[in-house]
Amino acid sequence: MRAYLALLVALSIPGYLDALHGLYAFDQPELFQKKSNCKPIPTNLLLCHDIEYTNMRLPNLLGHETMNEVLQQASSWTPLVQKQCHPDTKKFLCSLFAPVCLDDLDEPIQPCRSLCESVKSGCAPVMAAFGFPWPDMLDCRRFPLDNDLCIPPAGADALVPVTKEVPRVCDACKEKPENDNEIVDSLCKNDFALKIKVKEISYMNGDTKIIPETKTKMIYKTNGGVTDHDFRKTVLWLKDGLQCVCDELNDINAAYLVMGQKMDGNLVITSVKRWQKGQREFKRISRSIRKLQC
Repeated sequence: MRAYLALLVALSIPGYLDALHGLYAFDQPELFQKKSNCKPIPTNLLLCHDIEYTNMRLPNLLGHETMNEVLQQASSWTPLVQKQCHPDTKKFLCSLFAPVCLDDLDEPIQPCRSLCESVKSGCAPVMAAFGFPWPDMLDCRRFPLDNDLCIPPAGADALVPVTKEVPRVCDACKEKPENDNEIVDSLCKNDFALKIKVKEISYMNGDTKIIPETKTKMIYKTNGGVTDHDFRKTVLWLKDGLQCVCDELNDINAAYLVMGQKMDGNLVITSVKRWQKGQREFKRISRSIRKLQC
């Protein structure tokens, strides 16, 4: 169970199994008899933003029948593309979530087996590092051998980085060298500080939703703004989390110091630091909190 949770945090894909359980068995053509509709790829389908085609078919190859279903499940996979484990990760995932739709072609265009195998070769080791194997539902043998009607991997001369720019680091996750005074100043600018371990990460409307384990320790909170009620079932938010990366949160076993503010009724994270017991920086933080005067 710990290994499973580790993968969810490390790759930030908590909808992973839900999507896989909905995957069609590709060797059962009767599953494609349901009439398919061509739909424009919506701009908020970030996983498949700016790909080579504009129309997708519903139901898709993962069994999603509505656009809302596609958007909900696809958002969980966007950070996997950001991991840049293979240049064709986006192409492979979009061939499943948003398969190309052609009016004059009834059969779906599937990813070629070689595309699956190519992506698997790059991404499976990343998944395995967190104790999670390449899933059976993405067994590359389920996909057709290369032919004129499947999507192949990019040629060696066409391979380009997954993103042209290095993914932006979330502001809350940027390293900030701080002395005692700056730590106190940071605490005073925020409404709370917590020592947490991450239980679950998911996404909603482009933001990252973080649920800590129950053994959350209150380090500091202001007299006003936040109340004990806010922390009975703690939910923390990282604004625009799908548009940036936060490698600080990659370790399910780590403890973190998170600071934040209450905004529109939500506890929004403004700073994340990995808590390392005995580390000089956190001894300073502990001292600073004890003598905190805002």
